[in-house]
Amino acid sequence: MRGQFQSILITGASSGLGAALAEAYAGPGVHLHLGARRADLLSALARICRAKGAEVSVEAVDVTMRELMANWIERAHQLRPLDLVIANAGISGGTHGGIESDEQVRAIFSVNVDGVLNTVLPAIPLLIARGKGQIGIMASLAGHRGFPGAPAYCGSKAAVKVWGEGLRGDLALHHVGVSVILPGFVETPMTEINDFKMPFLMSAEKAAQIIGNGLAVNKARIAFPWPTAFVAWLLGTLPPAWTDAMLRAAPRKS
Repeated sequence: MRGQFQSILITGASSGLGAALAEAYAGPGVHLHLGARRADLLSALARICRAKGAEVSVEAVDVTMRELMANWIERAHQLRPLDLVIANAGISGGTHGGIESDEQVRAIFSVNVDGVLNTVLPAIPLLIARGKGQIGIMASLAGHRGFPGAPAYCGSKAAVKVWGEGLRGDLALHHVGVSVILPGFVETPMTEINDFKMPFLMSAEKAAQIIGNGLAVNKARIAFPWPTAFVAWLLGTLPPAWTDAMLRAAPRKS
């Protein structure tokens, strides 16, 4: 899975998919630049990855802090020129049976949208200057359609999905790849609080393998598992008049 990527930067690396990706890429000859807010969890993950032979640099950083992110990414690139940047950090939240609060909506967009921009934008000129590299943007199958119960989450993931797809065409001219990652339900701290049945729930390790395989070939959309991906895509194409009632009756994140 490591393949051509020898210097890899991952945000939101302290748990969930970020940690699974770090462990999947860890190995001799690989330098991992891992960022997250939880320094204690990052340190534990670094020990695991170093035991697999990887060099690891960790940074306790909040992706919403634009200048700090740009500084970290520049320092990481100077330490070892980046081959792969994965903008993974993200948060979610339910409506608690009502309407999302102003605070929650803004927090979700700040992390899921601004956090992606604060990761990808500083990396773009660095990769263009090298004339190679890969960017992975963590969106979600929820970005295909707004679902009652998680409107801010769906909206934030739709934003980075569409932005990434457009960015892909521009950066291809500079030999830099962009993949939009669209997972379904994955076993992470974000989903373990869900009190409803999650179809085709997948382990973070399996998801990381699928993502790694897709990034290795610059796949435009890394969407999985396929049954959930198909349903999410279909719901996004059908007229809302056909789907509104069904989605209002669907289980909600609490």
